[in-house]
Amino acid sequence: MTDAVDPFIKTLLHTTPLFAAHVALGARIVPFAGYEMPVQYPDGILAEHHWTRAHAGLFDVSHMGQALLEGPDHATTARALEALLPADILNLKPGQQRYSQLLDDAGGILDDLMVTRPVDPAEDGRLLLVVNAAGKAADFAHIARHLPENVRLTPQPDRALIAIQGPEAVIALARHCAEAEGLAFMTATPARFDGLPVHISRSGYTGEDGFEISMAEGDAPAIWTALLGEPEVKPIGLGARDSLRLEAGLCLYGHDIDTTTSPVEAALVWSIQKRRRTEGGFPGAARIQQELAEGPSRVRVGLKLEGRAPAREGAEIVHDGAVVGIVTSGGFAPSLNAPIAMGYVPPALAAPGTALHLLMRGKPLAATVTTLPFIPARYARAAKANPVGA
Repeated sequence: MTDAVDPFIKTLLHTTPLFAAHVALGARIVPFAGYEMPVQYPDGILAEHHWTRAHAGLFDVSHMGQALLEGPDHATTARALEALLPADILNLKPGQQRYSQLLDDAGGILDDLMVTRPVDPAEDGRLLLVVNAAGKAADFAHIARHLPENVRLTPQPDRALIAIQGPEAVIALARHCAEAEGLAFMTATPARFDGLPVHISRSGYTGEDGFEISMAEGDAPAIWTALLGEPEVKPIGLGARDSLRLEAGLCLYGHDIDTTTSPVEAALVWSIQKRRRTEGGFPGAARIQQELAEGPSRVRVGLKLEGRAPAREGAEIVHDGAVVGIVTSGGFAPSLNAPIAMGYVPPALAAPGTALHLLMRGKPLAATVTTLPFIPARYARAAKANPVGA
């Protein structure tokens, strides 16, 4: 990436409510998904990565798309959304969150997203959606176009989103938000942060324990500043966010998943619950059910490289002199002090331990298929209390 931004392009970029805070912290700002975003702070990507793994990193993810999906009752709203994605939304418990994918008619992935059922019985019939920044306009248009008349989608551009990730995230957040300690992984609740109304979920995209905090955009600077005042917390940019999610074996839309990949190929079968696998009723169901029964033609795998040279996206994967796949994400893993990558290969070459080569600028780099994630996940599977009943 480069600091240089074409003046015309710059005028088209959006900023989040925390842009001034990033500049004041000395962040290196780059264009990303239509926004001016911090790629790193003065400590650098490597230090930010290690800090998040050991303590707590603070991320501005306000560029993501937040929306409400509302109908007369939960069953109606859930079934409307289930017509667009393969997850079981009908059986979401109040306060539970689920990861899924919007699919096209061929079973390709239009985007991935998070879906939350509010814990408050007064909000029955409402679902909270968070989609990726780059595709949020297209996602919302796609969803709205396919809804029945009694269900409506309302984007929330006036909401900000902050993530705090790492083993000490709960310690720092609980000083301001008492509800944090009571949540288990992939559950959510309305809460108060120093008296300010927020909605928190115990989730994130680093492989660590952590939280995502949704709030009115006007409250974001105060919440950001309060959390940065805690000794466990430092700001983290897009660079370390990417290396953290790669180590966690998590897909990045537009790279590891897109309309050319199905959830089965992408090793996301765990996100399709048993009822949906059996019943279908979502776009591309026939293809996905066939892949579940017979196996896909390719599958996403983790790759550990020998030596120090990293393989980047687009590198060809070679076996016995033949190109058998392509790298979709690659880089240096600070936690492993070694280069890693993800990519797609035929199932016959997907077993851990399989020796392959990755071509970078015509040079073959030795690599071995490994299980994902590259490092153990440290999600909070249990909590001290669970007010949302999940």
